[in-house]
Amino acid sequence: MLLPAGLSRVDEEQWVRRMLDRLAAKEQRRRPSDTELLERAMELSVRYLDGKARPASVRWVDNQQHRWGSCTPDHGTIRISTRLRGMPAWVVDYVIMHELVHLLVPSHGPRFWELVDHYPRAERARGFLEGFSMAMACQMETNAE
Repeated sequence: MLLPAGLSRVDEEQWVRRMLDRLAAKEQRRRPSDTELLERAMELSVRYLDGKARPASVRWVDNQQHRWGSCTPDHGTIRISTRLRGMPAWVVDYVIMHELVHLLVPSHGPRFWELVDHYPRAERARGFLEGFSMAMACQMETNAE
């Protein structure tokens, strides 16, 4: 961390503490807990699905290497891949929204996509995830050479 010259030791310590607190708060927003994921899912359901999707649980999982999320409608459970941790909140919200809609519509038919598109950043988030996946695939190819 770069600090202006001439700061007193006390000012320097206060400045560093303030910056570390800000970084920690930002990191927490980017890495919500399972409880915060469930709260966010409920907010998204109310805002974009008239509260019709009611998940029993939303949690992070480590075992999804090819999916961003999954849902078991019969149990109302949603699982979000830990690969999303640290991605922008609006991208995580999109994946949660996608899985919330599966609680209402199990297939990927026209009605499903109509409901997903109630989320205003749906198209942008899909593009972000596709770009991320492509970049990761290119990186794996390069590493294999």
